[in-house]
Amino acid sequence: MIEATKISTAAGTFDALACGRAGGREVLMLHGFPQAAIEWEFQLSALGNGGCHVVAPDQRGYSAGARPERAEDYRLEELVSDVAAFADELGWERFDLIGHDWGAYVGWAAAAEFPDRVRTLTAVSMPHPAALLSAMAEDEDQALRSQYLDMMRRPRVAERILLADNAAGLRKIFDWKIPEERVDDYIHRLTQPEAFTAALNWYRAMHLTGPVPPVPVPTLYVWGTEDATIGSTAATTCAAHVTGPYRFEMLEDISHWIPEQSPEVLTMLIMEHLLSHRA
Repeated sequence: MIEATKISTAAGTFDALACGRAGGREVLMLHGFPQAAIEWEFQLSALGNGGCHVVAPDQRGYSAGARPERAEDYRLEELVSDVAAFADELGWERFDLIGHDWGAYVGWAAAAEFPDRVRTLTAVSMPHPAALLSAMAEDEDQALRSQYLDMMRRPRVAERILLADNAAGLRKIFDWKIPEERVDDYIHRLTQPEAFTAALNWYRAMHLTGPVPPVPVPTLYVWGTEDATIGSTAATTCAAHVTGPYRFEMLEDISHWIPEQSPEVLTMLIMEHLLSHRA
């Protein structure tokens, strides 16, 4: 059974969802933009009922109790420090880390910084940051796919464009790939005071981040061929930025929204990855 909980850290109090018994294999799940921990509902239930203790927080800015105002407070270093703080508060010495979209971006950096604590990494949709940045600079297709980033970074512009007409622009991001009621839930969350600007601050702090090193822990990267924001160059060159055991899974005809569009397949891949790396 999935339960709502709180994680208190020096950065604030984070809302979270949890499933599974304490003492089970520790798994931390990080959501992406513009979503929340509930995007992992299927995986939470499956892993939690399969012997794991799974926790998925609403990340910095998405939790009302951990919503700093300044864009610089959303630097990657701060987001990675949240991961360590979650594990500390939960009493986890080691844990498996799973992230989607921005959650995967944080996951790559956390696995590189804390290889002694991150048992395995599963990154969904978002490749290693270095692979993405290289593709943006060298691949015309990826450069075109990433043009939206400029709009997202401009103060007040994305808020005005994406929230106009009952958040029509924000709804369009999901490309009708996930249930409408789930989209309604995300939009309700992000239209609370200051919530959407906080979520956009992840983009607005991107330029404050240094390079992310290669990842030495066992890594599974899952990418959908119909992903509108991540092209094949970034996806297929990701392996060059992993020094540990690496597995790449390409899902045909699946979009960016893998955890909700293809939950059964993704969960099977995650379970296989965890079973392959027990130490």
